Amino acid sequence: QVQLVESGGGLVQAGGSLRLSCAASGTIFSMNFMGWYRQAPGKQRELVAGITSAGSTNYGESVKGRFTISRDNAKNTVYLQMNSLKPEDTAVYYCNYISFSLENYWGQGTQVTVSS
Repeated sequence: QVQLVESGGGLVQAGGSLRLSCAASGTIFSMNFMGWYRQAPGKQRELVAGITSAGSTNYGESVKGRFTISRDNAKNTVYLQMNSLKPEDTAVYYCNYISFSLENYWGQGTQVTVSS
């Protein structure tokens, strides 16, 4: 079992920045994928950014150049630095962990609200 605890969400004005953190605990395998997804009201959950344990990253098109994902493997923690935030970034952000055996876990979600 893996537990994911997210933090760092909140209310910010357009153009501002926020940093999300997600700490994983439990049975953590060295090879894994961690990422951030988001879901706005009435919309499907979408990938924001992901990073493998080797450091390879991928980003959703709408956040490229504004968001940066990083991780600290020693702390089993993944971060999402969000800059130049827009009202359309408003959503619940979920942390995701996938082990090498494809076990899939989700955090409880953290609200990000960007005011115009």
